[in-house]
Amino acid sequence: MSNTKKDLPKLGFLYLDYVLRFFDHSNFKGWPDKIETVTYHWKNDKDRFIKEVKNKKIDVLIGNIPATAYETFREIAKALPNVRFVPSLETQFPNKSKENVTLFCEKHDLSIPKTKIFYDKEEGYSYLKNKATYPQIIKKSYGPSNYGGYYVHKVDNYKEAKTLLEKEKYNPIYTQNGIDLKYSGDLRVMLIGHKPVCAFWRFSGKGEWITNTSQGGTMSYENVPMSSLELAVKASKAAKAEYWACDIAIDAKTDKPYILECATAFAAFPYIRDWICQYLMWDFSNGLFKKPHVPLFSWEELGKINSDLLRTMRHIGFGASQPSYDGAFFTNNKDGVFDMEKAELSHVGDYPEEFSFDMLKQRMKIEELNAKENEEEIEIQKINFNSASLTDLMTLYAMEEDLALEINDFAKEMTITDSSDLLELESINSQMLKSWDDSIDDMRIDLNSSDIEILTTIKGVGKKLASQILEYKSDIGDFNNINQLKDIDGIGNKKFNELSLRLKV
Repeated sequence: MSNTKKDLPKLGFLYLDYVLRFFDHSNFKGWPDKIETVTYHWKNDKDRFIKEVKNKKIDVLIGNIPATAYETFREIAKALPNVRFVPSLETQFPNKSKENVTLFCEKHDLSIPKTKIFYDKEEGYSYLKNKATYPQIIKKSYGPSNYGGYYVHKVDNYKEAKTLLEKEKYNPIYTQNGIDLKYSGDLRVMLIGHKPVCAFWRFSGKGEWITNTSQGGTMSYENVPMSSLELAVKASKAAKAEYWACDIAIDAKTDKPYILECATAFAAFPYIRDWICQYLMWDFSNGLFKKPHVPLFSWEELGKINSDLLRTMRHIGFGASQPSYDGAFFTNNKDGVFDMEKAELSHVGDYPEEFSFDMLKQRMKIEELNAKENEEEIEIQKINFNSASLTDLMTLYAMEEDLALEINDFAKEMTITDSSDLLELESINSQMLKSWDDSIDDMRIDLNSSDIEILTTIKGVGKKLASQILEYKSDIGDFNNINQLKDIDGIGNKKFNELSLRLKV
C-alpha cells in the first residue's frame, strides 16, 4: 500500500478539441500533485501527442475517446505501453459504435434485444421485408454523437423502415427488435467500481416514444428492479470498467432485462463525476485515499433534491456506519450484494472478435469514410445558440442535460447575439463562457436582413431604437458599415460598443 506522496502516479487529463470534458481538476479534490493536461488536436496530431505525454512523464491518462478518434488512440496506446489509459481502450470498445455494443454483449453473454447488422443494403432490406418482426428500432451505428436519441428511430413496418434508410443513408444498417417496455420507460444505471451508484427510470414525453429527458421525457428514481442492477454489474465487470453506464429495457411481459446501450461515455451529474474521481484516487493511490461510500438506493433520496441545488453539491458524502434514512432499509438488506471494488486491468484480448475478414475490410472502409467525414464536421462546427440542437449543446465543456434544456428554452424567448447574454441564467458564469469561446459561432444579427420583430428580441434594442434603425436604413438603403449606426440619434459611443457585439453588416 502507498503511504507517501512520492508513491503516487503522475496523472494527466486527456482532452480533445470541441469534445465534452468529463473531468477537470475540481473533480480530483485533494490530489497533492499537479495533474497535467494533454489536448489532442484533430488531424495528424498523433506523433506530437505521444511526444507530449512522454515529455510530461504521465503514468495515467484519464479521459474518454470519441468515436471518430478511437482507432487513432488504439495506435497511440500501443506507442505508450507504460501509460495506463483510464478508461482503457478495451473498456471503451462499446463507446465507438452501436455495433460494438452488440459485439461486446454477444462476447460476454449479456442479454440484448435481437439485433441484426447489415453492410449490404439489399440484404438488410430483405431481412426487414421478409423476416423482421415489428416494431423495429433502427439506429445510426457510428458517429461523433448519438446523444439524445436523435439517431434512434422506431418503424412499424417495412415501408417505414425503407423510407427512413433511404433518407438517412445509415451504413451499416443496424436494427433491433423493439421491446414492449415495462411502464413505457427504460432505465439508466450508473456504476463506479462495479457498484450501482445511481439508477432511474426514463419515461417518454407527451406524444413521443423515445425515453429521453432531452426530448421532453420525465424521470423517476423509485422502484428500480434488482434485475436491472444485476445485469448492469455483470456488464461493468465484463468491460473491466472503472466507471460505466447502461440503458436497460425491462420486458413488460416477462420482466426480463435487456441492455440497450452501455459505455464509459455518458451524461453524469456533477456529484457522480466527483464520486468517480474519489474512487480513481483510491485506486491510483492503492488505498492512500479513502474509497467513497455510496449506499445502495441512495439515489431515491438524491432524486428528491431540486436539480439546481444538487448541481452545487460538489462532494456529497455518506457516513459509512450511518446511512441516510431512506437508504437504510435497502442498505441493511442488500448493500453487500454490490461492493465497490477495483476494476481489473484490461488487455487487447478483451476486444470482442470482429466479423469475417471480407466483412472486416468492408467495415474498415466504411469507418474510414465516416471518420473522415465526421472529423471534418467536428473541426469546422461552431455552435449558434439560437439554432443549436441539444446534441450540439452537449458537446460544450462541462455541459449538463438540464442546463442544455435551460439554454434551449432561453433561446426561444430572446435572440442570443453574444454568449454573454447567457449570464442571465443562474447556472452560467463568465468562466464557463470563456471555456466555450473556441466553439461558439458569430451570432451577431445582420442589419440588412433584420425586421422589427428580430431587432426587438435583441438585448439592448427596444421598439423605439429598432424603429429608428429601420427608418435610417430606409433612408440610406442598405448599411455598408457597422459604424453608420453612430449617425442615428441616441447612439453614442457606449451604446455603439454594446450594439457592435450584437449587430453586423
